[in-house]
Amino acid sequence: MEQRLRPKRSLSAQIHRLVLLLLLVINIYPLLWMVLNSLKTEQELTANPFGIARQPVWSNYVEAWKVAKLGPYLLNSIIVTLSAVVLTLLVGALAAFFLSRFEFKSKGFLLVYFTFGMLIPIHATLVPLFIEMRTLNLMDNRLTLLLPYTAFNLPITIFILAGFMNAFPKEVEEAGIMDGCSVMGIFGRLILPMLTPALATAFIINFLNNWNEFSFALVLITDGALKTLPIGLASFAGQYNRSYTLQMAGLTIVLVPTLLFYLSVQKYLTAGMTAGAVKG
Repeated sequence: MEQRLRPKRSLSAQIHRLVLLLLLVINIYPLLWMVLNSLKTEQELTANPFGIARQPVWSNYVEAWKVAKLGPYLLNSIIVTLSAVVLTLLVGALAAFFLSRFEFKSKGFLLVYFTFGMLIPIHATLVPLFIEMRTLNLMDNRLTLLLPYTAFNLPITIFILAGFMNAFPKEVEEAGIMDGCSVMGIFGRLILPMLTPALATAFIINFLNNWNEFSFALVLITDGALKTLPIGLASFAGQYNRSYTLQMAGLTIVLVPTLLFYLSVQKYLTAGMTAGAVKG
């Protein structure tokens, strides 16, 4: 019986690997095509868009960086993204701590409320959010993107952190109380160190969401000095739509750091998700 099952399992495993390999090729090929074409001249791209450049034109990257003014856009993205991530993790960790470790009447309602926040398509709120920001005179400043980025990432952050905290034994708080810790002392000295894997997972998810966000940055920011990297790239592509090699060079400049960041922290994302699944 076992011998009959093994060929079936082997065939199933091979099919799964083939499907995964096909998906890998489908996802990698456009990126590879973009990188290869970013090293060509316009004539080479027009003559053979699927070939390899005879002589790599590395100056495309220098020109794209200068013409697209990627430096200020990159700085704006870093400031807005990191500020929003830090604020989201701070507020989310505190909210998750009280929802997970304390019992009160409205606890169930609040859990449903934050969970419901993950079901709302955030871009459906773009028009009322624009009206609210304009009424409050919060357009075109650093807080314009910081507030919505924090608000819309809080539900998933609280969901991850609270689920991870639910597995902590109650003896943790009891030991802290015996040592004379206050509530915030227990949170800062005991809970936060144990929460590191979940915080790493939430940090990565928030960072990628904020870094790649386009719609809010397009509508809520009109000052060119405050625009983020996705908006700067869109403006560059629209202004220089005839120079496809420069566009692809600019996209590659932006894409490579994001890929490197994700690859460098992928193990933390997997570890945090796995730990949360096992404990929760």
